[in-house]
Amino acid sequence: MRYHARSSKHGLPDLGLSVIILAAGQGTRMRSDLPKVLQPLAGRPLLGHVIDTAEQLAADDICVVYGHGGEAVLSSFPNGGLRWVLQAEQLGTGHAMQQAMPNTPAENRVLVLFGDVPLLMAPTLRRLLDATPNDEVAVLTVDLDDPTGYGRILRNGDTVTGIVEQKDASSEEQAIREINTGVMVCPAGRLKDWLERIDNDNAQGEYYLTDAVAMAASDGVAVKGIKADSWVEVMGINDKKQLAEAERALQARLVEEHMTNGVGFADPARVDIRGTLTCGKDVFIDVNAVFEGIVTLGDGVRIESNNLIRDSQLGAGTLVHSNCHIEGATTGEGCEIGPFARMRPGAMLANNVKIGNFVEVKNSVIADGSKVNHLTYIGDTKIGTGVNVGAGTITCNYDGANKHKTTIGNDVFIGSGVNLVAPVEIGDGATIGAGSTITKAAPADQLTLERSKQVTIKGWKKPVKKA
Repeated sequence: MRYHARSSKHGLPDLGLSVIILAAGQGTRMRSDLPKVLQPLAGRPLLGHVIDTAEQLAADDICVVYGHGGEAVLSSFPNGGLRWVLQAEQLGTGHAMQQAMPNTPAENRVLVLFGDVPLLMAPTLRRLLDATPNDEVAVLTVDLDDPTGYGRILRNGDTVTGIVEQKDASSEEQAIREINTGVMVCPAGRLKDWLERIDNDNAQGEYYLTDAVAMAASDGVAVKGIKADSWVEVMGINDKKQLAEAERALQARLVEEHMTNGVGFADPARVDIRGTLTCGKDVFIDVNAVFEGIVTLGDGVRIESNNLIRDSQLGAGTLVHSNCHIEGATTGEGCEIGPFARMRPGAMLANNVKIGNFVEVKNSVIADGSKVNHLTYIGDTKIGTGVNVGAGTITCNYDGANKHKTTIGNDVFIGSGVNLVAPVEIGDGATIGAGSTITKAAPADQLTLERSKQVTIKGWKKPVKKA
């Protein structure tokens, strides 16, 4: 349902909503070739977080004003549904809004957001919108102990009369602690008029969007100042230090949400969620776990310390021991992985499968109850039920040009140090002797082994270094 479809609480017809995100800045303080709005936060670009928040408001128009690193910014958001406007010259926030307004419906309200303010939440913006009648203006503000560098809010009682930037503020105005976050809402038709009237007669020589607030007040339009609950939510990201601070703040927020839903953490400060993490009941996560992409943990899953899990689904009761790398993998129920195991894309474990220490599994299916316990590589393989793969066994799946498949039947026992040269098939119930290199099909229910004759060469001497 669109925002404008709601009934108005102010007795006025409800207007449509245009969200304009200003994201054209270069971000020189980042000291990076990557545009500021593409700097990563919890595994996603800063701008991506802002767009997600805007979409939660069900606006009928979302516009992104971009500039520096334009092609990179555009290519990072290919799915459409957004209106993109180029600000070729960065001449201030007022100038950026001037680029966006020609195709903004005059009958809408405009909500201004910033591509480098990623922690702002939809409930705060809904509160701002709900508190503002359609024919009024509102700015989102916050109190700071040290407001240095920020535009100060000028008030006459409850009414905002203007916003003065730090460099243009008098000593008395610089003592004000209430600052402008830049986020504001106003009628689009009136905003177009105010933007046409602003100039760059200020210390920075820029066109300030904040000048529109003073114009609104002088035109008799009521301007409200709505305070955000905390500075963290509205903080802007200008350098790597602030980016790191925002990362920790967002991680704390995400972990708190999971703890509210019953997930246990050994130390909430030592977990990173860089994507979407979905957890069942009685999940426990130890320290230094990193989750990337889309990860699902079933009921009773336990993640021990120092694990990276990316784009994977772990079934109920699965235990991941310390120091594992799991990517693009799925497990059934009751599996055990690690320590020091690597699950690569396409690894699919059924129920009660055990993958032990220093085992790598890639693009392989392992059926119920099978075990691959030690120092083993399984690639492009199908393993049946109840199989035991001995230590040091590898599937030789690559011939230098193509990948080939290994098929291992049910209830197979493979001894240690075995090479299975694909393509090859091991029949049900077969036993493969330790140290064998298997290049042909091994029949069911038989012992198959292949070893060269052991030879001792008399008189042989170790090579020595030349003087």
